[in-house]
Amino acid sequence: MARLAQTAGLTDIQQEILSTVRDFVDKEIIPVATELEHRDEYPQQIVDGLRELGLFGLMIPEEYGGLGESLLTYALCVEEIARGWMSVSGIINTHFIVAYMLKQHGTQEQKDHFLPRMAAGDIRGAFSMSEPALGSDVSAIASKAVRDGEEYVLNGQKMWLTNGGTSSLVAVLVRSDEGHPEGTAPHKSMTTFLIEKEPGFGEVRPGLTIPGKIDKMGYKGVDTTEMIMDGLRLPADRVLGGATGRGFYQMMDGVEVGRVNVAARGCGVAQRAFELGVSYAQQRHTFGKPIAQHQAIQFKLAEMATKVEAAHAMMVNAARKKDSGERNDLEAGMAKYLASEYCKEVVEDAFRIHGGYGFSKEYEIERLYREAPMLLIGEGTAEIQKMIIGRRLLEEYRFQG
Repeated sequence: MARLAQTAGLTDIQQEILSTVRDFVDKEIIPVATELEHRDEYPQQIVDGLRELGLFGLMIPEEYGGLGESLLTYALCVEEIARGWMSVSGIINTHFIVAYMLKQHGTQEQKDHFLPRMAAGDIRGAFSMSEPALGSDVSAIASKAVRDGEEYVLNGQKMWLTNGGTSSLVAVLVRSDEGHPEGTAPHKSMTTFLIEKEPGFGEVRPGLTIPGKIDKMGYKGVDTTEMIMDGLRLPADRVLGGATGRGFYQMMDGVEVGRVNVAARGCGVAQRAFELGVSYAQQRHTFGKPIAQHQAIQFKLAEMATKVEAAHAMMVNAARKKDSGERNDLEAGMAKYLASEYCKEVVEDAFRIHGGYGFSKEYEIERLYREAPMLLIGEGTAEIQKMIIGRRLLEEYRFQG
């Protein structure tokens, strides 16, 4: 087993889970990932395999049919899956953010209704904050919910839903001014709604349309979509937690889990890029010897391996912080920022090691080179992470003058 990115202090159960996932990745994902990615084909057989392994219920409590594992276990599994094909890790990420939000903030009825079927993989989750005109500025959300008797009517357009088509449950953040007078801070007048829908595209329930897949540079296979709400009616019991005005905080709690996930994905992609680079460097010969024996390549490999190790350590720290019940927005922001930036750099170095062959679609590194940029913007750009980190540091190191 390779020495990079090892995690100390794991239980026997955690090690067994990771070993099972690693074997599945090596046998079922890596051999077919590039072909499926080039066809932009949803990896149904892989998803079915993950379902059989119980991974859709990995973090869902045992009382609801899940495995009841920690965020750390989940993050390490995501790292392994992303090492095989990052798109597959995206399929389970949004599912787990929704399951986590339900577990932490849902009413008992909502937990009983959704979590057992989510653990079994019968319900697949997606979540939505972004809109066409707002980017990272969540306070500018324009989609709105208006109370009408025992229902709410939702209108607006959302963007960048991972699993938008294949999901059957969407947690969506919209503005809801009910009970919040004019002048209320934007983040205090937002609500998360739970939308059940049919998988697929077009009108998936009255008032709700998923137009189709967005064609992307990378991160293919998994469906990324828009979502249009036009007079969508939802019963009041589909407000997450049963009360309006809490949606921003619920979503931010879920996004902390998502940022650990993106960090884990960056670690997994970087590991695979290093594996490809170090292997190719020992096979390709120039000037009478493998290029791995040239000092310039050895320096590059050393830098790549150090970045893989550092990103992994920060990701593990962020996951353990969240598992302890402590606030982890600082650690999650740092891990997401470092892992995504280092992933991009490690992938590019592996691409350079491959020379002209890295530009060929026959080589796996070409796919990784197109996938890595998504991590720079997913779950908040580097600039957003720096804002979070900077503000938290000023809280922790407040000048006492």
